[in-house]
Amino acid sequence: MNDVQLLYIPVPDVRAGKKLAQSALAAKLAACANLFPPGLSLYEWKGELCEASEQVLLLKTLPGKADDLEAMVLAEHPYDCPCVLRLPPAQANEAFFQWLSGEVGGGERPHLGMGDI
Repeated sequence: MNDVQLLYIPVPDVRAGKKLAQSALAAKLAACANLFPPGLSLYEWKGELCEASEQVLLLKTLPGKADDLEAMVLAEHPYDCPCVLRLPPAQANEAFFQWLSGEVGGGERPHLGMGDI
């Protein structure tokens, strides 16, 4: 099976998202990160209705790396109570799965150009 684990993580800004993504990539806990443009988040915090501009960081990894990746994100995230949602494992196409496995799984890394993924 070509299961890929996705983690959805709101962050306060591009800088915080890039820092988390770079840490995850450097530790080989994620193979790829996407940082989506700012959006408006509405939530209640300590009894107050709040609004904040946030970005969404999406990290892609193998299910077996998700616990360690989540622990790293929770340790480095700038929020007191960060949201880290693990989406249900998704099936990836074979070429992408092989590349991702090589990046985080320690196996062979096939040479894939961006046009190949």
